[in-house]
Amino acid sequence: MFDNTEHTNISKLGEFGLIDHISKSFEVKNPKVIKGIGDDAAVIDLGDSFMLVSTDMLTEGVHFDMVYTPLKHLGYKAVTVNLSDIYAMNGNPAYITVSIALSSKFTLEAVEEIYEGIKLACENYKVDLVGGDTVSSNLGMTISVTAVGYVDKKSVAYRSGAKEFDLICVSGDLGAAYLGLQLLEREKALFKENPNLQPDLQGYDYLLERQLKPEPRKDIVRLLHDNGVVPTSMIDISDGLSSELLHICKESNVGCDIYIEKIPVDHLTTTAAELFNIDGTTCALNGGEDYELLFTVKQSDFEIVKKLKGISIIGHITGDKMNARLINQANEATSITAFGWDAFKAN
Repeated sequence: MFDNTEHTNISKLGEFGLIDHISKSFEVKNPKVIKGIGDDAAVIDLGDSFMLVSTDMLTEGVHFDMVYTPLKHLGYKAVTVNLSDIYAMNGNPAYITVSIALSSKFTLEAVEEIYEGIKLACENYKVDLVGGDTVSSNLGMTISVTAVGYVDKKSVAYRSGAKEFDLICVSGDLGAAYLGLQLLEREKALFKENPNLQPDLQGYDYLLERQLKPEPRKDIVRLLHDNGVVPTSMIDISDGLSSELLHICKESNVGCDIYIEKIPVDHLTTTAAELFNIDGTTCALNGGEDYELLFTVKQSDFEIVKKLKGISIIGHITGDKMNARLINQANEATSITAFGWDAFKAN
């Protein structure tokens, strides 16, 4: 199947390069599979509608740190980050399965806390837990969630549907989750130096919640539907705005221009960024874990979209293939590079 003759470190490929490398060897043969590997969710034809299937995994020491991650929040987040992928296809989730690997350090009470968070997410987003697996682990914890949802055939949004002149939109604000992580890591470092110190996190509730308890944008999918807007492309912002823009450009074979002053950054994010000597826009472009929706719409939808609360129009699609540009206030353009999260590269 593979013809590699050398030992290649997967860090050379990165997460998405590895996915591309593997997926080339798997041909979709079932005619009901409309979309396989390469989008936020697989798309399967059920006749009257499409079924959406997506899986995400959270691993201790990589995706979460037990020093500052409440177990109930962890269970909640494990579900919601998966539901975000279903919403990113313009669909609605219905079921989840949860598989968890646990080391002997975890007690029954700890497991109960995790599942309390899972249950809360299921209740809030009206999905059912219908199965999964529980196994032992020699080291730490891993949680894998599979989400299943549905979407009307005329409403499904892929990464590959963006066209020249489409408007580029994002929901909510960006960069807050990254700054929440920086605050938690700062307090962890201080705690290691002096365990008697109390955490200094007052006034940063919003940033911490964005990191520890993200909420997928079900409301945006509903808002667009209620106003008769069908996105031409869509993706959720898990790895950073820059990475997600490049995904859409690559899959749609287009370019894009976005404007720095249009990128939505909350004032708390800007204030916290100054503590770490970071530009707030840089956090928005590269931070990740915001789980907002990045999508494109036809220019004919401009008058509708500009009035919708919680949505910002930040740029437009161009015909200059794979040329993604950031335009500053002086109308100067710089190329957008993906510095967001990559599972197999140094971040």
